[in-house]
Amino acid sequence: MTVTGGPKPKAVQVADALREDIKRMKPGDKLPSQRELIERFGFASQTIQNALATLRTEGLVVSAGNLGNFVSDGTVPPSDVHEEINEIRSLIQVLAERVEALEQRSTVAGA
Repeated sequence: MTVTGGPKPKAVQVADALREDIKRMKPGDKLPSQRELIERFGFASQTIQNALATLRTEGLVVSAGNLGNFVSDGTVPPSDVHEEINEIRSLIQVLAERVEALEQRSTVAGA
């Protein structure tokens, strides 16, 4: 059974809002910093990173490392598989840490 119509995940909410912002921006315009996005949306850093990763995957945003994220000009460079693998590994590590924390809490609560 699939449940529909529920609340959207936080990263999807952020990505949706940023897509609307991007519609009013020009290629090359800089998106707000991660810190500014955290303050704007009130969500965790990882949530913001996940939203930005979605927009990069869609080709709407390009990352310039420490310089920030910028509106894409529509040309998507060839995919860098190594970068994508590193990003996936990073997300898996975060999830593994969360699972470990939950398991520790359940062990303490069950004791």
